[in-house]
Amino acid sequence: MAKHKPSFFERLTGAIRIDDVEEDFFEEENKEERHLQPKHIEDDDEEKQELEELPEEMGELTIDMYENDKEIVIKSIVAGVRPEDLDISITREMVTIKGKREGDRTVKSDDYFHQELYWGSFSRTITLPAEIDTDTVEAIEKHGLLIIRLPKLNKNKQTKVRVKSH
Repeated sequence: MAKHKPSFFERLTGAIRIDDVEEDFFEEENKEERHLQPKHIEDDDEEKQELEELPEEMGELTIDMYENDKEIVIKSIVAGVRPEDLDISITREMVTIKGKREGDRTVKSDDYFHQELYWGSFSRTITLPAEIDTDTVEAIEKHGLLIIRLPKLNKNKQTKVRVKSH
């Protein structure tokens, strides 16, 4: 049975597919035998090449979004992501947050007992409930919490314009 690439949900929760249980059970029994057999360097190179060829699956960032009279506020947990590794794109109707959380590359995947945290690229596009003023948006990251303040456009605001003569 071919091993599948775990979905975002499976990586996030540590869940496994029922089809893989039988295979994993027998793999654990034979684990000791595998350690006794010599491993070829070419096998490692082939495995690395196969992994590099697979497209990276993006995780979806979780958010809270609310509004008050003056602004829309979006909050998201981005712990472990440097502010310079976040990319926030904003239009009057939409916000897209992209980034990447780098994992500890010194630990081999076989050495984990639990691996529930999400590592890798993530993205989230949010359609806004009202138009916003893109020139005065503010994004702050504090203790792993990203807060984006999006001031609403005041459609009732009127400005008087003086007519000049030439």
